[in-house]
Amino acid sequence: MISVVVITLNEADRIPALLKSAAFADEVVVVDSGSTDGTLEICRAGGARVVSHPWQGFAAQKQYAMELASCEWILNLDADERISDPLAAELRKAIQSASQEVCGFSMPRLSRYLGTWIRHGGWYPDRKVRLVRKGSGQWKGSGLHEKLEISGKVLSLSSPILHEVYRNISDQVKTIDRFSGVYAEEHPATGAWYAAAGVFHGLGKFVECYLWKLGALDGTAGLVIAMNSAWYVFLKHAKVWEKGLLDGKP
Repeated sequence: MISVVVITLNEADRIPALLKSAAFADEVVVVDSGSTDGTLEICRAGGARVVSHPWQGFAAQKQYAMELASCEWILNLDADERISDPLAAELRKAIQSASQEVCGFSMPRLSRYLGTWIRHGGWYPDRKVRLVRKGSGQWKGSGLHEKLEISGKVLSLSSPILHEVYRNISDQVKTIDRFSGVYAEEHPATGAWYAAAGVFHGLGKFVECYLWKLGALDGTAGLVIAMNSAWYVFLKHAKVWEKGLLDGKP
């Protein structure tokens, strides 16, 4: 009745929690793009169907995984996510009562970082459309902005996906560096004014996360999130300027 699909690359430390939480599902499909850390063996031992497939980008890879599912309903997850027990029960109940016009469900996502469940700073409820009736959804987007678009009615669930967002601060910093690089690739090169603008946009992001969206209530973790969010905004601007510098722009 429900297939869980997930894409992986070297997730041996996080995939066991996902597999355990997906025990309620009728099928688990893992599409791997070249893991060397034992991810494949862990998934097979956990009862998942594992398919190796070269990396094609987030949207294309997730679409490929979704098309391998055999159940009527497909739950799309990331390797650092898991299903809470209340959500598993809510999912089962929701699809049993869903009319034919209902083709998808959204749910909140609750992230944990630095030992804290983050409920402020713009991180929650972070609602995602992840459950789709087979044949009624399409992953679209490029770079970092993939989105599951549904052809039909979408209803909301209340229980959360649990998200182990970063392994540690270093992992977040590496992600910021990678994502800001992708951002620069997707935007045209510009001059030094853009890097300068990044200072003010970064300060605005800190105020937004830490004060306006109450990130301060998440303690030290909220402070780290706000500071790193500001750094990410500045770094995006700086890398676009750098791109212009390398292209010969002033």
